[in-house]
Amino acid sequence: MNHYEQTARRDSRSLVQRLRVPFGFLTAILFIVCSQPTWRSLAAGVPIAFGGALIRAWASGHLRKNAELAMSGPYAYTRNPLYFGSFVMAVGCAISGWNLWLGLLLIAFFLAIYWPVMRAEAAQMRLLFAGAYSQWAMHVPLFIPRVTPYRNGRMQSFDPQQYLRHREYRALIGLAIVIGMLALKAAKIFPL
Repeated sequence: MNHYEQTARRDSRSLVQRLRVPFGFLTAILFIVCSQPTWRSLAAGVPIAFGGALIRAWASGHLRKNAELAMSGPYAYTRNPLYFGSFVMAVGCAISGWNLWLGLLLIAFFLAIYWPVMRAEAAQMRLLFAGAYSQWAMHVPLFIPRVTPYRNGRMQSFDPQQYLRHREYRALIGLAIVIGMLALKAAKIFPL
């Protein structure tokens, strides 16, 4: 791959990283409008979605962005627990929305946006934390978690201040809004 191709690839990954949040909002609106939730689908999907939010919360309490390599807590299972938590949230929402094609589209959208982001962030982390990242990456998968935690001797406990500093509560608020809208649709209060 020549220099021009490498630069174009890096720029497209950067664009995807910047647009993932606005695309996420648009996708959430489309999802709410096109979903067909029932009380049964909500009962099945909501616990899964909130489980994803808990994974994200757990991860944010272990993350010190660009300052040190997070390898404890959920980072001992997957290199991307924030994105894995988001994926679990998306699966829970898809189940709650009770529209198979929309659910598959939601999951495909998630992977199309976040897979390049994960790859770009892995390259960045490799630059920031060189040998430590490479060692950790040999043992901890990029996305799908390991069954047992990777033990490297550097364990840190959950820091609630990190959770607040990263404003991770916004994911929980957003999820609550989506679930609330789906509940209104299931109750036939929200006609869309």
